[in-house]
Amino acid sequence: MIVARSNETLKKSREELAGSVGFVPTMGALHEGHLSLIRRAREENDHVIVSIFVNPTQFLPGEDLEKYPRKEEADRKICELAGVDLLYMPTAEQLYHKDELRISAPKIGGYILEGARRPGHFDGVLQVVMKLLNLTRPTRAYFGKKDAQQLVLIERMVRDYFLSVEIVGCEIVRDADGLALSSRNVYLSPEERRRALSLSRSLKRAGKMIQSGELNAETIMRQMREILEPEVDELEYTAIVDREFHRLQEVKPGQTIILVAAKVGKTRLIDNLWI
Repeated sequence: MIVARSNETLKKSREELAGSVGFVPTMGALHEGHLSLIRRAREENDHVIVSIFVNPTQFLPGEDLEKYPRKEEADRKICELAGVDLLYMPTAEQLYHKDELRISAPKIGGYILEGARRPGHFDGVLQVVMKLLNLTRPTRAYFGKKDAQQLVLIERMVRDYFLSVEIVGCEIVRDADGLALSSRNVYLSPEERRRALSLSRSLKRAGKMIQSGELNAETIMRQMREILEPEVDELEYTAIVDREFHRLQEVKPGQTIILVAAKVGKTRLIDNLWI
């Protein structure tokens, strides 16, 4: 495995990769969720590139940029064992310049739900993803469905800017107790983790209601809130939207995403269910 810490090394190493290339962008602190993306990229491509970069432009003031989990040596070993061909680990100075051009999230789709709670967050996400896609020039790029709004906006950016890459959305990976895997789960105390399971329980309740024929969005979300409100410290939102993130009055099977965001202790968690 080649480890590239500069853009020059990345470009030179990328030129030597013949055939299809799968790319998995990460912020490190790799877990089984990241590994599922890497494995799929490995299965579907001749070569795999992984990036590890804690992107400062997607963190808002007061968020956890400084304490975000960083496990560089462990991450490098995980990538090596997973069969990654090229690991890109840049610094902010490698990726950003003073007074540079900016890519902005759409004024509606980028400023609802996650965008409303974290205004400007998706500007930073799209900016760094555009840079990483241009640097790695992958055939396919892999993103988890847990960050559903992020995935939809990246797909839109690729479409709107006519980028030659296939965006592959991958299923959420959960621990045995149902908690969606996240690098931020390490912040949770045992008691907070127990309460955090209310997110996946609320989505499971929603799924069962839909299987039983209940399609009214407000009825489903009311049942979700009954599970969530006694357990979380702040319920930020529940939402039922289509694949373009327009709110729905009724669930449309095959076209719907059910989302939840909440704080447990000081840890902000998101989860969702694709119907």
